[in-house]
Amino acid sequence: MEIESVLYPKEVQLLSGLRTLKVACGVWHTTAIVEVTLLSSSNVSSRKLFTWGDGDKYHLGHGNKETYLQPTCVLSLIELNFHHIACGNTMTVALTTSGHIFTMGGTEHGQLGNPLSDEKVPMLVQDKLVGEYVEEISCGSHHVAVLTSRSELYTWGKSANRRLGHGDTEDRKGSTIVEALKERHVKNISCGSKFTACICIHKRVSGVDQSSCTACRQPFGFTRKRHNCYNCGLVHCHGCSSKKALKAMLAPTPEKPHRVCDSCYTKIKNVESNSGAIFNRRATTPPRTSIDGRERFTLGEIRSSRTLFPFSRIHKTTTEQVVQVPSLVQLKDVAFLSSTGSIMQNLLKPTIAAIPPTPSPPPTPPLISRPASPYARRLSPTRSGAGGFSRSLIDSFEENK
Repeated sequence: MEIESVLYPKEVQLLSGLRTLKVACGVWHTTAIVEVTLLSSSNVSSRKLFTWGDGDKYHLGHGNKETYLQPTCVLSLIELNFHHIACGNTMTVALTTSGHIFTMGGTEHGQLGNPLSDEKVPMLVQDKLVGEYVEEISCGSHHVAVLTSRSELYTWGKSANRRLGHGDTEDRKGSTIVEALKERHVKNISCGSKFTACICIHKRVSGVDQSSCTACRQPFGFTRKRHNCYNCGLVHCHGCSSKKALKAMLAPTPEKPHRVCDSCYTKIKNVESNSGAIFNRRATTPPRTSIDGRERFTLGEIRSSRTLFPFSRIHKTTTEQVVQVPSLVQLKDVAFLSSTGSIMQNLLKPTIAAIPPTPSPPPTPPLISRPASPYARRLSPTRSGAGGFSRSLIDSFEENK
């Protein structure tokens, strides 16, 4: 069969009419779990493993290094049903419906999880996973992570960049539990090329085997009772967990206060105070001055609320004529009427009534240096009088009414 590139999505003809449940890709190979019906049991469907592509490191599971151009069932695993698959650069990892892991491919970093593997045939990962039911698997370029039914994370393979989570760069040839997450409830895992990520949820820690308080380290006894924090789940004595707070992570009813440890209480209160401060800053509005019962925008308010007048040119809705509006810096003495019409319509109707001039206070140096407004850099039309528009611009407004 001729090898050629495919520019658009194309169906895999050999799998046409069959139900494909999962698919995973390595660098140069592909694996899939396909639901087929065996000849021996015509009424029972099975989930079989199919692989194709480059087979240089025996990672197709067919016992050779040949390239397979069509999906081919892995005959050495024909008796098993598969639930999930994952691919690395030179390996394939398959999880059966009974919770067992089979690996195939290169062994240079121990990524197959079995020191006895010879690369040529799929091998069962045993070691510390014996008796464990694996629910999820994921592959990086040369390492593997698996999640068991007890929410424990196991990793093995290449450990460069500390991607295995064991705190060192030593490769692991067998499955090794991640001790740092042993007391966590791992929910989901995913591997990148050179790193591993997981989702952990809070859970309560059993106090049966814990003889002292997590905070004060005092032993529990008849008078010093055990209490679980409803936020972190750790075991504390009554003195270190006497406070209650809302919105605890493990609270069955978040709208009611629950017992938390002193450390979590401080964290929750800090979050509440910070969120309250942000809300107060957003709720404040700039002051307005009233002149003769009409609202007037000060220059500082116009500059701080640039979204009110974002454009220096306004298109009229009735005609195609474009009217040039002076720069906002020139609007400091112009009163805007907000009682009739929208703000933009009032902008085109400047107040011509004379406003009694007020003596300007002496200039004071700014307390905080701030960058100049971008509106100040724009060229503004020449004004004929202080505090209003030029006469020619006013005439143009009257002609267009």
